[in-house]
Amino acid sequence: MKRRFRLVTLLEVLAMLAALLAQSAVAANQPTPTAEARAENYFESVRKDPNLLLPFLREMPKGGDLHIHLTGSIYAESFIQWSSANGDCVDPKAFSISAGPCVAPAVPVANALTEQGLYNKIVDAISMRNWQLSGQSGHDHFFDTFGKFAAATYTTEDKMLAESASRAASQREVYQELMMTPTSHDLDTLAKSVGWDDNFSRMQQKLMADGLPQILATATQQLAAAEAGRNKILNCDSPAADPGCQVEQRFLAQVPRGKAKEVVFAQMLANFMLAGADPKLVPPAPHIVGLNLVMAEDWYVPMHDFSLHMRMLAYLHEQYPQVHIALHAGELVEGLVPPGDLQFHVRDSVEIGHAERIGHGVDVMNETRPFELLKEMADHNVMVEICLTSNDVILGVSGRQHPLSEYLRAGVPVALATDDEGVARSDITHEYLRGAEDQNLSYGRLKKMARTSLEHAFVGGPSLWSNARNFTPVKQCAADKPSDAKASSACQKFLDGSDKARLQWKLEAQFAEFESRWWAAPAK
Repeated sequence: MKRRFRLVTLLEVLAMLAALLAQSAVAANQPTPTAEARAENYFESVRKDPNLLLPFLREMPKGGDLHIHLTGSIYAESFIQWSSANGDCVDPKAFSISAGPCVAPAVPVANALTEQGLYNKIVDAISMRNWQLSGQSGHDHFFDTFGKFAAATYTTEDKMLAESASRAASQREVYQELMMTPTSHDLDTLAKSVGWDDNFSRMQQKLMADGLPQILATATQQLAAAEAGRNKILNCDSPAADPGCQVEQRFLAQVPRGKAKEVVFAQMLANFMLAGADPKLVPPAPHIVGLNLVMAEDWYVPMHDFSLHMRMLAYLHEQYPQVHIALHAGELVEGLVPPGDLQFHVRDSVEIGHAERIGHGVDVMNETRPFELLKEMADHNVMVEICLTSNDVILGVSGRQHPLSEYLRAGVPVALATDDEGVARSDITHEYLRGAEDQNLSYGRLKKMARTSLEHAFVGGPSLWSNARNFTPVKQCAADKPSDAKASSACQKFLDGSDKARLQWKLEAQFAEFESRWWAAPAK
């Protein structure tokens, strides 16, 4: 009996050794997880813990922000500082900022630096902080803020550019397309003096003859000065350069569509000329890459003149077909406008207005034949700029009510954007956090959105991707790794000839570094 017991024990030991060897063989044959997979696994392990997810997303490369208004990107605290230094005034009841000298009841904005109550009220009035206590809807409070802080923006374009660039760098962005209005109030005066003419060609000729080229020449000089001022503030080209110097900033010239139709046409013409680098302009407009229509889409004039605005765009597109167009469209919800007005804004912006990108597109499923429209957008590669925080606080749309999942299901390219991060008290990292928490986006999906942002940026040169759906690189760079210190001669030559590919390569290098970090799931 004793001998039999020893025999069984020996067999068991041999069996255990065989099992261990088999497991080792299986493990040896399993592929090592890629760096991307490790990052994805970590993301999933902390998805339900915002305290761990947030720092991961802050460090995650994000490409570009394609839907961001320059004035709306600035935090209220900065406007208070700048207005205080400039001697501006504030109404103690409406909290609207105006130029000095101050006449009662207005008081110096500088008073807010020593009166915390006044400081708090100004911040709340010119941003979405505590908007629920304002007695207004999120929609109305949001759009009211711009008029209240407008005076603080008139001489601070350089400071605004610097702040926006510095924040973008801290959020791991490499590119911004900032919406701004480059032309002065002189353009409004010119348009009103010319008056409205149903004949677009005749009106164009009148504007040109009565001084439009001179107005645009001044505008380009002012924008160049703002960029130079930004570089000085950020200490660019010096050892103390702010990281914001590494962020490429380009501009979309805004058209305020809530103004009189003659002003809207003049603004459109001006912006097409600026973005088209018209030879009549001296000096050429710096870094203006396209145009957009702005102001609340549901207001009377934008609704009443919507079809007219689309015809204006179609007319000018024929003359300047190389100019890029991105349009706010579908920033509407049921109840904000009559049902019939929800049925055509996105479609007409694409089919008549020649939009290459759509901002918001929240009401797309209310459009006539929405699934056909989604297919059309996917087939024609029309991208949608998704602004989750903005859509929530302005329109009350979030979670499953948001059409993001339908865009994704239809194969429409999408990317996250901030819209007005200063007014909304947000940033691109928190847009990614909303994407993960509110829209259940995976790490892979967020990474694709970051890449998509640069693929659809209005930057010159061919793309790094021969296939932007699965991000297959062009043959010149197919054998190269962005993590390598130096690209091959063929790849480097390709990158040197394309601003877009250069930015995309920079993003890929950032992803390679980010994903190479040791992402291990936290201990339970």
